[in-house]
Amino acid sequence: MDSIKENSIRLNKYLSDSGLCSRRKADKYIDEGLVCINGKRAIQGMKVCAGDVVTFKGTKVEINEETILLAFNKPRGVVCTTDKREKNNIVDYIDYPSRIYPIGRLDKESEGLILMTNNGDIMDKILKGRNNHEKEYLVSVDKEITDDFLDGMRKPVPILDTYTKESKVYKTGACTFRIIISQGLNRQIRRMCEHFGYRVMKLKRVRIINIKLGDLKKGQLRHVSEEEKEVLYKTIGYRMTK
Repeated sequence: MDSIKENSIRLNKYLSDSGLCSRRKADKYIDEGLVCINGKRAIQGMKVCAGDVVTFKGTKVEINEETILLAFNKPRGVVCTTDKREKNNIVDYIDYPSRIYPIGRLDKESEGLILMTNNGDIMDKILKGRNNHEKEYLVSVDKEITDDFLDGMRKPVPILDTYTKESKVYKTGACTFRIIISQGLNRQIRRMCEHFGYRVMKLKRVRIINIKLGDLKKGQLRHVSEEEKEVLYKTIGYRMTK
């Protein structure tokens, strides 16, 4: 009996490790009564032991044996959602044989790198704003870039009733620049540009932490390499568990 308890796992982590959702979303599903253990409604703090049957909306949920982490070059028009009601949802577009979901978002009009996983812990650690993880973008705007614009974009910019964190911004052409941010406010770069009277014409994400888009073609995906994962996991403070 004691050995069974020692091998138990918290329900929200079990749901996260299954690839269903993040731990935060799992807590929400538990509170909403959508999760059961052995046919009985689950509550916060419960643990799953060997032999327990966990269901979500009546469908059995099983834990993943292997972590999946993919880099995908999202084309413009694909929506970063798992909602099947969205005909252009990213999951159906990729059509991967295992359950995966996007780590964060890249708006419909934007393109470039997005990570896909079946591991909610990895997603949570990458998305935590206080961790200040870098994301890098190439941006084209509708008119010539000035020094004032660059200086303004580097400083905190008022959007969405808050201020952005300082950014690294480098001019790459008359109407293009490279920007590195460490947060993920809704349509952040587009809103920052709008604040200074510029409109984004093209936005492409080329890096998340140490994972680079490289020469990955639009609409294609690849497995993140073991070397990349080693650096990524160390950066985000994720420890692999058996």
